[in-house]
Amino acid sequence: MSSVAEGRCHHVDVSSITDGPRRATLRTSDGVRIEALHQPCTAGKTDLAIVVAHGFTGSVDRPAVRRAAGVFAGRAGVVTFSFRGHGRSGGHSTVGDREVLDLAAAVAWARSLGYGRVVTVGFSMGGSVVLRHAALYGGAAAQRAGEHTPEHEGRTGARDVRGVRGVLDVHDARDVRDVREARDVRGARDAHTDAVAAVSAPARWYYQGTAPMRRLHWVVTRPVGRLVGRYGLRTRIHHKDWDAVPLSPVEAVPLIAPTPLLIVHGDRDAYFPLDHPRMLAAAGPCELWLEPGMGHAENAADDGLLGRLADWLARA
Repeated sequence: MSSVAEGRCHHVDVSSITDGPRRATLRTSDGVRIEALHQPCTAGKTDLAIVVAHGFTGSVDRPAVRRAAGVFAGRAGVVTFSFRGHGRSGGHSTVGDREVLDLAAAVAWARSLGYGRVVTVGFSMGGSVVLRHAALYGGAAAQRAGEHTPEHEGRTGARDVRGVRGVLDVHDARDVRDVREARDVRGARDAHTDAVAAVSAPARWYYQGTAPMRRLHWVVTRPVGRLVGRYGLRTRIHHKDWDAVPLSPVEAVPLIAPTPLLIVHGDRDAYFPLDHPRMLAAAGPCELWLEPGMGHAENAADDGLLGRLADWLARA
């Protein structure tokens, strides 16, 4: 896990890449407005872009996200964005379900800027999203479908769409609608990732084995909790339960290969204990880093770890 010297970028012919920082409002395939920011590589032109998926209650302008983007920008161009219900993005948070469409829009935007290689890194909730995104927009599922677009949103069920039986099924009319939306969105085939890193990600849904996760579930599931989320945490949370339950992170992992996958987790994570990264690592081909003394997500990731993450993504 040694680091490549800082300041190195993955250099290719990049004459088409947009110069300078740029803010944009993206639109997802289900019509949600997403705020996004492009930050060029500070070491010169590069063909590599890192798309950063923040954790629950984060946003593009949160200090921990900006610090991570600053470190990553020493190796690559960086796209950060706010998930739905966060920051100045529209919509309401679905806590990892529809957020896969937000990430797809950000990845497609990075490619539209001229980057030839686009990789993703996600923290906590964002970690679960990058895993599902890599499975649904690339990897084994897309190979069997013959294209880099999702067969559905990753919800479990019984009805097959376009012959990807045994990999991804859909459950109801809502899933069929999501398939059509994803196919129709401009640039959907450019929404796949070339490598993925999930930091402090859960392996399974509905985990309440730690006090922080019990508090989070209260925020998400109770009307008073959602008020706290809106006004205290600046996060607008959807009031409806999942229908149906999305593909879980551990179910997504086997579908990601051959896309390179890295799982990173701190041994002092107060939200998800070490059985979560170990379960993810056992589910499919990947590299696992267990970080001594690290807590949870982007707030706990120091510059050294962020640098190693960027170096891994550049080499993958």
